[in-house]
Amino acid sequence: MPQIAFDRYYRYEDLTRIVHAFAEEYPQLVRVESAGKSYEGRDIWVVTVTRFDTGADTEKPAFWADGNIHATEVSASSAVLYLLNKLCTQYGHDVEVTRLLDSRALYLCPRVNPDGAEWALADKPKLIRSSTRPYPVNEDPVEGLRQEDVDGDGRMLTMRIPDPNGAWKVSPEEPRLMVRRDPTETGGQYYRLLPEGLIDNYDGVLIPLQRRKEGLDLNRNFPANWRQEKEQRGAGPFPTSEPEVRAIAQFIASHPNITGAVTFHTYGGVLLRPFSDKPDEKFPAEDLWTYQKIGAKGTELTGYPNISVYHDFRYHPNEVITGVFDDWMYEHLGVFAWTVEIWSPQKQAGITEYKYIDWYREHPFEHDLKMLKWSDEVLGGRGYVDWYRFQHPQLGEVELGGWDALYAFRNPPPPFLEKEIAPLADWVIWQGLISPRLEIYEASATALGEDAYRVRLVVHNTGWLPTYVTKTALENKVARGVVCEIELSEGATLQTGKPREELGQLEGRAYKSSAPTGWVADPTDDRLKVEWAVRAPRGSQVTVIARHDRAGTVRATLPLGDA
Repeated sequence: MPQIAFDRYYRYEDLTRIVHAFAEEYPQLVRVESAGKSYEGRDIWVVTVTRFDTGADTEKPAFWADGNIHATEVSASSAVLYLLNKLCTQYGHDVEVTRLLDSRALYLCPRVNPDGAEWALADKPKLIRSSTRPYPVNEDPVEGLRQEDVDGDGRMLTMRIPDPNGAWKVSPEEPRLMVRRDPTETGGQYYRLLPEGLIDNYDGVLIPLQRRKEGLDLNRNFPANWRQEKEQRGAGPFPTSEPEVRAIAQFIASHPNITGAVTFHTYGGVLLRPFSDKPDEKFPAEDLWTYQKIGAKGTELTGYPNISVYHDFRYHPNEVITGVFDDWMYEHLGVFAWTVEIWSPQKQAGITEYKYIDWYREHPFEHDLKMLKWSDEVLGGRGYVDWYRFQHPQLGEVELGGWDALYAFRNPPPPFLEKEIAPLADWVIWQGLISPRLEIYEASATALGEDAYRVRLVVHNTGWLPTYVTKTALENKVARGVVCEIELSEGATLQTGKPREELGQLEGRAYKSSAPTGWVADPTDDRLKVEWAVRAPRGSQVTVIARHDRAGTVRATLPLGDA
């Protein structure tokens, strides 16, 4: 059995060992390949999971899941590894897992950004947003505060510096906490709060924050609505300019059987759906309704709210983000894609009514008290550190303390990891099972006379989603219709019909009415029929095939008369 635990975070060497161990232990279910190389030359592993002897993965509907495109969001890798482990260990035991792998495929990329994750998981971590490639210029910063662990205790906390013009003061209600100074308040003891770190070229007066040399955000580098650096920081010089993004975009584009996707991030405890840059009114109505249904199931299984990025998760009310993975998957490829933000410290502390991003701009002090109590009682005091004196080499005596955000906020603390990520696997499995799926309804050969036969193939879509998946896919013409073919044995000839014919799309059950009232009809728009007339010697055979990029391939070989 692969040696894997879900109370720790794995560096690249261990992650590589784990995915290859699954392929060795479960060769009938797992194949590992490299989608490409990262900036520093590491393989970006993609794991294909399906029951291979029930058909090739490329001939089945498939689902994509990835994680850790952002450097410090390492629990996203854990979520994908947990899914892989569940699929392998529960195949043959869990009915839904077994049905999924018998009839569908999954493509799992546990770590899109292996370079950035290595920096985040190093013994002395360096925190960057995404790629380790210098951008937009390859120059070391020459001044400003550089965040790092200055006292060598393995944590990067906050520096509390006495300053008469500081914006913060000690809370009179709870002296471990800091509160903002009132707008007109004077005459008290005030502080300036800064990230723990050193100041390059300090002049004794100014402390600007140092912009990181590695300024890329790989989740701004996808093609959908990509914008230049002057409009959106970190987007790269052109769409898919970065090897990590180009690798997974190429893999996905070359696998048109992918019908949906989830990308795992941290943090927030929410399920995010497009659009990032425009309101819900821009959706085809059916796509919005279906997104909402899929999201409702996600909320049921995980407890995470399902929300719109544009309406509910913007970093600034007058700004939008573009070039992100889920927008690209939906707008360009026409599949339902989600971003999952794992972990909410606020919810762990019992804060249920809060507005995600807005909370960091404004929230009641009662929330801070709840968060502190959570750290004390649940995290054993490891989340919020009491202030202690430190002789800073440039600033003199300061105090260090406050939230250890890397431990308590950025990812679930290791003891809480498995409980947090387990329900996410169930949602991915459910989404895999709602994909369209071609099945044979009838395949027959009927004698019409001497050496003449009518060959009939009827197929239907037994999946919940239509074969085209989204109305956007239809509008963009990215989903070809069902293609039916007939292959003749030697000596047989086709009298009527075409050897290959495209016959359009098949509906699923997604858009059926919920009320069986008098005007509801349920026509057979999930089914199609094709017939051929064949002349062939008795004992010949024909093979009929139906295929759809997103719904899979089915085939049947039919004998003609007696051998």
